[in-house]
Order: sequence, then C-alpha cells, then structure tokens
Amino acid sequence: MIGFCGRAVRVVAPILALSGCATVRRVELRPDYDAVDRTRTLRLIAVTAPPPAGDPKLGELWSLIARRYANHHRDFIVSRHAWGEAVPADACSGATQGVLRLTPTVARRKDGEAEVGVVARLSRCADGVTVWEAEAAGAWPERDESVAELTARYADELGGGIRPWVAASFHLLRHALDELPHPKLSADQDILEKVELGE
Repeated sequence: MIGFCGRAVRVVAPILALSGCATVRRVELRPDYDAVDRTRTLRLIAVTAPPPAGDPKLGELWSLIARRYANHHRDFIVSRHAWGEAVPADACSGATQGVLRLTPTVARRKDGEAEVGVVARLSRCADGVTVWEAEAAGAWPERDESVAELTARYADELGGGIRPWVAASFHLLRHALDELPHPKLSADQDILEKVELGE
C-alpha cells in the first residue's frame, strides 16, 4: 500500500486526525455542516464521473461500492447510483438532496498491483455547494484474499473484466468514505426509508 506520510492535510473543520501513513491525503468539511446539512442532506445519489480508464463497468463498480458503503456505514439514504462522462442532468430529481461524486484515476502496475486514486465530493442539490470533499490514493494487490468473496460478488454482478480492480477500488473507497460526516435521521419517515433500503 502506498501511503502519504508527511503530506499536508488541509481540514476546514476539525474532523480528522491523521497518524502515521494513510491513503487519505485531504479532507474538507463545511464548518456549518451540523447546523445546515446534518439533517437535510440525507438522500444521495452516488455518481462516478468520468468512469475510471473510460470503462463504464468500472464506473458502475465504483458507484455501487460507494452506494453500498455509504448505506452500511453512515445514515445516508443512497437509493440510486450512476456513472458516465458527467453527472447526469437528472441526478437531483425527486427526493434526492445531494450528490456523492467520485472522480477516479486507475493504473495497473507490473508488480500485480492496481494503483487507484479518487476525489470524492458531496454536494447539495439545492444550491450545488460542496459540503464535504476528500482525496485519497493507494495501491493494492489485484488478488486479495481478504476481499475474495466481495470480488466474486462484483465479478458475478458486473462481469469478470472488473475482477482485477475490485480489491483496490474497495480499499480506496473504504478509506475515503470513512471520512464522510455523520448525518442524522430524525424523522420517522427517514428511519423507515433507511430500514427498507436494506443494503
């Protein structure tokens, strides 16, 4: 794994204390998050734009990983995902309150590792303002027994061509999305919707 020890990390709000080497290079959160977005920017769409290496299947992989990870590890309600050259014009349609956009880079190395990077950004649908942003990068072996089951699941779902990218994509997004803020579901309708999502 490639770390970024000694690099400057600019944090707008005091949300992150890095120690040692980490794949996360930068995290920014609006200082008014608790007052403005914590209970209002809940329903998201996960979008990968543009797709890694111009491959739509990798774009779908990244969006699916982000959607499921944000649903499992934060109280966001991410019921949709998309991928393409740009954020879809209808991304903020319906009840969607925010866009979780991933802008990735990928490269395969001769040593059997996949090198990946991402700028992840959460923006409000209401005014397009960036609420949170993180930048991360690293490299992981293409074959990783710790995520073998997950790799098989995504390969079955999206095709075997994405197999070499699953481990690195998952590990990178896990590091980046672990820095997402913690929203609060306060209305009964929100809590019920989250439970029914079941991802």
